Amino acid sequence: MTPFKRYRDAAIVVVLLAVPFFVLRSNMKKPDSQSAIDRFVVRVTSPVQYGAASLGRGVSNLWGDYVYLVDVKEDNERLAYENARLKESVHRLEENETENRDLKRLLQLRESTPGETVSALVIIKDYNEFFRTIRLVLDRGSRDIRPYQPVISPDGVVGMVLKVAGDQVDVQLAVDAEFSVDVEDDRTKARGFVRGTGDPSRHSCRLEEVDSRDEVNVGDLLVTTGKGKRFPRGLPIARVTKVIKRELGRVQEIEAMPTVDFTRLDYALILITPPSDDSTAEAHPPTKGK
Repeated sequence: MTPFKRYRDAAIVVVLLAVPFFVLRSNMKKPDSQSAIDRFVVRVTSPVQYGAASLGRGVSNLWGDYVYLVDVKEDNERLAYENARLKESVHRLEENETENRDLKRLLQLRESTPGETVSALVIIKDYNEFFRTIRLVLDRGSRDIRPYQPVISPDGVVGMVLKVAGDQVDVQLAVDAEFSVDVEDDRTKARGFVRGTGDPSRHSCRLEEVDSRDEVNVGDLLVTTGKGKRFPRGLPIARVTKVIKRELGRVQEIEAMPTVDFTRLDYALILITPPSDDSTAEAHPPTKGK
């Protein structure tokens, strides 16, 4: 290395060290004690200092935002997981509460129903193209179950046993066209027969053989009479939705909707011994849940 280059490098080092020193020295002085050179240095270096400070703040903010967003993303993922876990816990609790309420109502029905009953769980539901339940299958909880035995729930009459195959019990629903039962209007005591319509588009029944002189109105509840010793007296089966009066001496045209929601039915009772005449007359309708 030549002496010139050596002196040049040394001079550059001195300048690079001296410039920040003089700049810092000039900025640290009070304005009234600054010399003309100090004011010149401050004036010249102020834009550079401002730019460097702005760049530093920008980089710092950018880095801070990046770190913050990383933390926020992690917090959001953790909160989303906790939220999903809590929702699942709440859902399970709600299901358990609903199941306990249904089982409590079923127990109350069992205690108030005359004759021997067997509780059963709905294990199969078949639907048609209109999303209407057309078939229920229960688990067989007793070897005493036979065809034509009544099937009931806390909401009323479900239907009757159609056939028993192995551990499964097929139920004929109360809306089936082949199903019928003797009923009366709970308000006016007008008598008739409820028969399923078999309409695939909706769950419905007809109240037949009601004389035009009998009073039946929309909204009236139809309950079993206990005649025929199949269903106990006072079980809800349907609620009147339409009444067409006929001329005197002819029967009325009455439509009704079943009180049981077959799509939501999970438990039922099968009455395996028919009620006696005394118990039929004294039976009470099932307790409604709140």
